[in-house]
Amino acid sequence: MGEKRFYPEEVKQEVIQLKLSGEWTNKQIMEKFGIKNKRQIKTWMKWYRNGEHHRLAQPRGKQYAYGKGPDDDSEITQLRRKVTYYEMRDEPLGKVPGNRKEVVPEVFVEVVEDFKDRFTATDICRCFEIPRSTYYRWRTGMNQGVSELHQLIIDICKQLSHRVGHRMVKDILQKDHKIKVNRNTVQKVMQKYEIQCRVKVKRQKYIAGESKMIVPNLLKQNFKADQPNQKWVTDITYLPYGPKMLYLSTIMDLYNNEVIAYQISDSQHVDFVLETLREACNGRETHDVILHSDQGAQYTSYAFQALAKENGITTSMSRKGNCFDNAVIESFHSSLKSEEFAAPLRATLTTTIVIEKVVNYMYYYNYIRPFSKLNCHSPVEYRTVAA
Repeated sequence: MGEKRFYPEEVKQEVIQLKLSGEWTNKQIMEKFGIKNKRQIKTWMKWYRNGEHHRLAQPRGKQYAYGKGPDDDSEITQLRRKVTYYEMRDEPLGKVPGNRKEVVPEVFVEVVEDFKDRFTATDICRCFEIPRSTYYRWRTGMNQGVSELHQLIIDICKQLSHRVGHRMVKDILQKDHKIKVNRNTVQKVMQKYEIQCRVKVKRQKYIAGESKMIVPNLLKQNFKADQPNQKWVTDITYLPYGPKMLYLSTIMDLYNNEVIAYQISDSQHVDFVLETLREACNGRETHDVILHSDQGAQYTSYAFQALAKENGITTSMSRKGNCFDNAVIESFHSSLKSEEFAAPLRATLTTTIVIEKVVNYMYYYNYIRPFSKLNCHSPVEYRTVAA
């Protein structure tokens, strides 16, 4: 059997947009993206027309499993369904098959409260094979309230919109509150209160084919800068919502990973990236700046290259099909979309909401979000302290 090909969500979305434009044939699209079977294109279009956008975003294999959406029944929903089942049968509660070790204490206590008017705690405990003494121990533990450390961890996660992991929370506890605690303890607390950071699905490498470089790759994956305005990176990403799509152009300074300019547009016209570059150059010393991008048509255009040269900027480009050459800005865009544009919510978004989300995220990222590589400072805070 041949090797299975993986296509990132970005490729699927672009294929759909090309098909909707009516200007591309299946054969042309297959050649452009290296798609081996036209049935793959038909499948993506079917999902798009049926409003099953989450199937484009799911990892390999899950999108074919029974056509399920991203939302599964919660633990408490499953337990309630089991108790209600016996109630509807109008019979005494029997034993529910399953492993009682899988029952979450907080969930079980809530279920007992929900059904206490119809069943005694003893009956429900017997139904789930939970010792009555265990139930009362769980309930007593919940009534004791939240400890000071737990509340502090909850507050930190809430302040940072659940976008950081337990290692960063541990560092913040030590830096801002002078509290030393094991990272495993922090992780257990975050798991207990379900305040873990949102998981970003890792994309697999996709190569459309080799090609010669248009502009030399001066960066060569060296993403460290010793001072501001030494190395910039830029890229365009799409922001899907409902049946529409917006585009985000961003420029980032690798000195402190600060987003120094961004623009939002409904098209990828060259003026789109020109405005982003003008914003980045405004009020900054740009002589000898290296600006790295991919080989997109906007960046290879005469207008963009001329504007860069006019401001004393030297351009650099990734090898075609190699996203790792521009990994920092790619990772930033990926985080933005995974944290702010979850697949189940996209259909409910409007243009105004999308723009508002981007603006708020940019402020959060530059002024609030701490980074380990910046000594637990935000990008702007790090630049200010180092000045």
